[in-house]
Amino acid sequence: MIEVDNLSKRYKRYPQRWARLGEWLSGGRWAPYESRWALRGVSFSVRPGEALGVVGANGAGKSTLLKILAGTTVPTSGSVAISGRVAALLELGLGFHPDFTGRQNAVVGCQMLGMSPAEVRACLPEVVDFAELGDVFDQPLRSYSTGMQMRLAFSVATAVRPDVLIVDEALSVGDVYFQHKGIRRIRAFREAGTTMLFVSHDLGAVKALCDRALLLDGGHLLHSGTPAAVIDYYNALVAQREDAGPISQTGSAEGRTVTRSGNGLARITAVEMCDAAARARQVFQVGEAVQLRCRIDFFTAVDRPTIGLLIRDRLGSDVFGTNSYHLDRSAECVQSGESLLATFTAPLNLGPGSYSITIAVHTDRTHEERSFDWWDRALVFEVVPNDAYHFVGTARLPVELTLERRPTASLRSGDGLQRPSPLP
Repeated sequence: MIEVDNLSKRYKRYPQRWARLGEWLSGGRWAPYESRWALRGVSFSVRPGEALGVVGANGAGKSTLLKILAGTTVPTSGSVAISGRVAALLELGLGFHPDFTGRQNAVVGCQMLGMSPAEVRACLPEVVDFAELGDVFDQPLRSYSTGMQMRLAFSVATAVRPDVLIVDEALSVGDVYFQHKGIRRIRAFREAGTTMLFVSHDLGAVKALCDRALLLDGGHLLHSGTPAAVIDYYNALVAQREDAGPISQTGSAEGRTVTRSGNGLARITAVEMCDAAARARQVFQVGEAVQLRCRIDFFTAVDRPTIGLLIRDRLGSDVFGTNSYHLDRSAECVQSGESLLATFTAPLNLGPGSYSITIAVHTDRTHEERSFDWWDRALVFEVVPNDAYHFVGTARLPVELTLERRPTASLRSGDGLQRPSPLP
């Protein structure tokens, strides 16, 4: 259980190094510093076994929050209550010595986590196995690459499943293989009941790993809710400019949260999904040809507006997106009072399941340039299987298979096949 009540953190910025001494000697009567609040009045709770994601721009206060929860930073005001054993993946490798071997640093790291000598001996083989450093494990840390150091640090920090796991961008380290391995371990902890706080700029990982999310902005808790709703709001916040209108989130009849943002100088007024005969539907078969049609009304002249679409699965993960800029089909200058009817046509090569459509009107490549209207979950549709092609996943690829029957003796090393290493 995690309880955070009215948490605030202030940093002092002194004009010169002697000013701090002057403040101390005056007993605080002379305070020549500038206050910078990293957190202001943040309150939330996390239930046992829940995974909470924290998102926000750089400088929003995410890392400061996690450092306070991990106990490495003291808050200025407010309180934090955490029950259970806590493991924090904040600055991987903190406390490691470059002249120690990987094994020696692993022992020291486990001891810093509060393990007894017997517990260290018991978990060390697991650290060796998970890090996959081979003979390098007994070499000095200064000979390690950055990725190898991160492997070792992550393996030590997650050697024993904690009650509470605090993660700050730790899953972005190392090579792709180890990132996948690290995510699998995090998932295993979650399934075993570990409570998790997860900070990442990888919004897809937040959607996949978390039950709930918080949005921090300028040290304030700006929004909380499901990961999909919070990330939609965050994307709208990123796209906001001085001339942008307010961000709105409303519930639909289907129970989904619909987010809209933009400056309103162009407005999406209608969206529908049709089959090849131009009949509006909500259920389609795998591979069926579909048309996505949307109408945009313009209230100002726009030179080469960009119309984009984004398909997401039921968990809110991005499946496919494109726009008229990348398709090189942007319209010429559209005048005020005119409308555009945009039609995207494609085979629906998606796996069975529920999906949503996001539509956007903006300029240039992305909606971050100048956003007129961004409509998340403008509609939802269902894909059902057919008898033509059976597969699993969200992508229907046009796979072809050939089989050749040969005697085993004829398969020589020159056939171009890669073989696994022989068993010991």
